[in-house]
Amino acid sequence: MACDGERSYGYDDYKEAADWLLDHIDQKPRIAIICGSGLGPLANTLEEQTVFPYEDIPHFPRSTVSGHAGRLVFGRLSGKACVCMQGRFHFYEGHSSSTVTFPIRVFFLLGVEILIVTNAAGGLNDKYNVGDIMFIKDHISMPGLAGQNPLRGPNDERFGVRFPCVSDAYDKDLRNLALKCAEDLGYLDFIREGVYCMVGGPSYETIAECCMLKALGADAVGMSTVAEVLVARHCGLRVFGLSLVTNKVVVSYESQERANHEEVLQTSLLRARALQELVTHLVGRMA
Repeated sequence: MACDGERSYGYDDYKEAADWLLDHIDQKPRIAIICGSGLGPLANTLEEQTVFPYEDIPHFPRSTVSGHAGRLVFGRLSGKACVCMQGRFHFYEGHSSSTVTFPIRVFFLLGVEILIVTNAAGGLNDKYNVGDIMFIKDHISMPGLAGQNPLRGPNDERFGVRFPCVSDAYDKDLRNLALKCAEDLGYLDFIREGVYCMVGGPSYETIAECCMLKALGADAVGMSTVAEVLVARHCGLRVFGLSLVTNKVVVSYESQERANHEEVLQTSLLRARALQELVTHLVGRMA
């Protein structure tokens, strides 16, 4: 059992949420998509939609972040049964790791096999530009290195093994397929491939912290994604992740640049169509 304040989650809680959803949908989803800050419009492209506000689903947490609608959207994308999260949960909202990752275990019990996870991130790599899309090939978890791993605590074998391997956390075959999709769409000019670093937030990083993360080999930095990916891999889901570079991090004390959430949302809106087309094309080409 893991706690979020006074709330604790066990297998029966995940199953109750999953069973409630299965009673209200016509077809089990095989693909789940988590929409990051400003990327919620991805869910609006689904056909034959069935929508559930988080507060209607048993035990489901609430999202409090601007740009996150707080809904599960079921439907079909490129003919495939999918579910989209419009709004995710973060450590900086005061949630525990069990709350942040609650939907992932529910998706597993629904029959989901592939997780597509998206986020807005700051660009650390000097070669990255605002508006670039980075396919995630690996991650660095600053909370995880400090002991805040979502798999910490008693292990439930019904979800996965005690010591899961995550050297292959981001599925190489899905990443290669996404690159082919980007080529088909003429998007290669703004497609990157790199390492995502998760920090706790909600404050943006200091200049010294950004320099440290660059030295560690991170190409982009954000405040989400990694915990969800770890639980997904624990459950045996295949994962494809991408980051939209919404701002360049500040690495000079002479710079007048300042990171802000409004810039993140604005860049997300400008690149929304390309993201929708890319994900739609990718889902359509999945076996």
